[in-house]
Amino acid sequence: MPRNRDKPLSLNDFEIGKPLGKGKFGRVYLAREKSTGFICALKVLHKSELVQGKVEIQVRREIEIQSNLRHPNVLRLFGYFHDKKRIFLVLEYAGHGELYKHLQKAGKFPEWRAAQYIAQMTAALKYLHKKHIMHRDIKPENILVGIHGEIKISDFGWSVHAPNNRRKTMCGTLDYLPPEMVIPGGKDRFYDEKIDIWSLGVLMYEFLVGQAPFEDTPVMTQRRIMRAEMTIPSFVSPEARDLIKKVNSLTSRVLSDTDQFLFSSSYSTLRNVYH
Repeated sequence: MPRNRDKPLSLNDFEIGKPLGKGKFGRVYLAREKSTGFICALKVLHKSELVQGKVEIQVRREIEIQSNLRHPNVLRLFGYFHDKKRIFLVLEYAGHGELYKHLQKAGKFPEWRAAQYIAQMTAALKYLHKKHIMHRDIKPENILVGIHGEIKISDFGWSVHAPNNRRKTMCGTLDYLPPEMVIPGGKDRFYDEKIDIWSLGVLMYEFLVGQAPFEDTPVMTQRRIMRAEMTIPSFVSPEARDLIKKVNSLTSRVLSDTDQFLFSSSYSTLRNVYH
């Protein structure tokens, strides 16, 4: 964001516009930086709510990680500032809002559109994983759509920089969690960046079918994830069906990183047909 770097940002530097969204701990507003006219999104976090929710470390981690990311399919964090009561994150403005709302309106996406979104998601995850970053909360609500229709991964609150690629904290959203996160017992059960690839498979199913593959009551969802128990409707193409099964399977989870995903025959066929 163009500005005088010698002068710290403050709320007085911005004109605040319409609300763009609201989360558990933050509200997001359209904003314009006064001196340059730069349009951005301003995320406002109340410190008292962060302390009450015990997520101070998460917010600090989110800022540290997202401020260092530069990819066309990752939402940019330009900077941050704070006052006595609030923290403000200056974010890239994604003109078409949450992908979740587009999916709700459409019911499900046509395969050509799903293929384009999955290609962009895979490119973004490949970038993150090369930097040893796990997102850990991939879902439609955390994906935004830019002004040109491109998608952007956002909300890095659960993300972590893990140079050894091993973590064991259970986090994220149940419908998108992999078996290694939901299987009961075992405090030393580690996982790695492959959890994001599992979530990508769940996302692909949801794009094509209109609901997450393991969606049920919380107890049944957990059981279905542990068994990789899903039913793929007949209207899903053989190529997409094969790709989903290769990602979201207990016995043949062969596409466990972004390179394997990108160079799989099923993915190549879908990409060639729809690009």
